[in-house]
Amino acid sequence: MWAVGIGIILLYNLLIFYIGYNIWVWFKNISGDRKSIKIIFWVVLVIFAYSFIFSRWLDESIFFTWLGAIWLSLFYFLLLLLPVANIAVFLRRFTNIEKEKFIRWTGYTLIVVIICSFFFGMFNAYSPQDKTYQIHIPKQVEGKKSLKIIMASDMHFGDISGAGQAKKLVAYINGQKPDLVLFPGDIIDDDVTPFLEEGIPDILKQIDAPVYASLGNHDRDEADLVKIFNNSGMKVLDDDVLNLPEGITLVGRKDKGYQDVLRAELSTLMKQVDLSKPVFLLEHQPYDLDIAEKNGVDLILSGHTHRGQVAPGNLITNRIFENDWGYLKKGELQSIVSSGYGVWGLPLRIGTRSEIVKINVTFEP
Repeated sequence: MWAVGIGIILLYNLLIFYIGYNIWVWFKNISGDRKSIKIIFWVVLVIFAYSFIFSRWLDESIFFTWLGAIWLSLFYFLLLLLPVANIAVFLRRFTNIEKEKFIRWTGYTLIVVIICSFFFGMFNAYSPQDKTYQIHIPKQVEGKKSLKIIMASDMHFGDISGAGQAKKLVAYINGQKPDLVLFPGDIIDDDVTPFLEEGIPDILKQIDAPVYASLGNHDRDEADLVKIFNNSGMKVLDDDVLNLPEGITLVGRKDKGYQDVLRAELSTLMKQVDLSKPVFLLEHQPYDLDIAEKNGVDLILSGHTHRGQVAPGNLITNRIFENDWGYLKKGELQSIVSSGYGVWGLPLRIGTRSEIVKINVTFEP
């Protein structure tokens, strides 16, 4: 374990040096090689590169949180673009273009591409689209032939996604007039303090429909989150089974990532369930679909993956999860995984989009 940790730290520092060296070569090209500026440059770069760690040490400083988020975004873009720039500079030797001039304009081109990509990524992150699914469950619900559900996962409410995003979510939900609202995990971003300080509990209380939630791997804090979320207008199902008045059963599980908490087996929870009625499962991480199908779950709702959030992360999530985004039918089980309403780490999305999911369910034996 120690060897892995040391390896990761070493690799990260090598990547910082790679990025810093390339930036300095370009900066030296346009300003000259002055020792005093070079020292300042490397000091500033190291502080910038470790700002996301400083934010944890400094009681979640909003300044370092945003600085860290910007650095991670820049780190992502530079790791993708610098190798291309290096290859271009290497191939320049086969042309008549002056080396210094080529380096200078390659750097300017990278700056323009990164700035445009950053704003495009922020638009994708903070302008959620609605995604609609039509599903049918061949079971009877007394007095009800259809149900409209709004599902939002991975809000990550905190310094990067605050009250403005919460108000936008509530406005959309109330505009849809759903029968049911479901939040399958990652309501906050590790620290509940910004969630409380920005008044998000009072915002969520304005939702004009019953709200049920399960906890995700980022719903962790020393505070009693179940109590705080329950006081925010929602009902948290933490390894719980709830029979709704309509005859539908909701099952909400503890997150799979809770190493310090023993979560109940799904088979144990399902002993409390009438399988002749529709069963909806809130499972933050979309694992073990075969187990859910074997235990008679009709619809499993998940998030967690963010669909990779930034490309090519979607290729990784697609390999890890049987269903990393969208709809999948497995036997009688139907799975819907959201790319998430919020973001983690980077305040942007590339190759994916924040979303709110609308599910129109029909019932008939």
